[in-house]
Amino acid sequence: MIHGEAAKLEKDDAIALKTKIGLILFGVYSLIYAGFIVINTLTPRTMGTQVFLGLNLAVVYGFGLIFLAIIMGVVYNHVCTKLEDKMNKPSEPGDKESAKTEVGK
Repeated sequence: MIHGEAAKLEKDDAIALKTKIGLILFGVYSLIYAGFIVINTLTPRTMGTQVFLGLNLAVVYGFGLIFLAIIMGVVYNHVCTKLEDKMNKPSEPGDKESAKTEVGK
């Protein structure tokens, strides 16, 4: 059995902006994570300080990093989807739209 393409890849006019946004988010997350590493390296006792509901800084900061990554991923997906919808519109009436309607007939 031969498997065909999973999805047809087309030109993406939003790739430059999506890359820039991804790099910015990566930079922000890296800085916050670097703060976690610096605290653990220079003053490890600080991580034992209780900060929220009896939880220490290490647990709160660690879970914060996990939740931040999830939130940033959702935001990135939302923003990139909007950019793709805006920037990848067909330029002529016979481009993608007519192809979609012909397939449905």
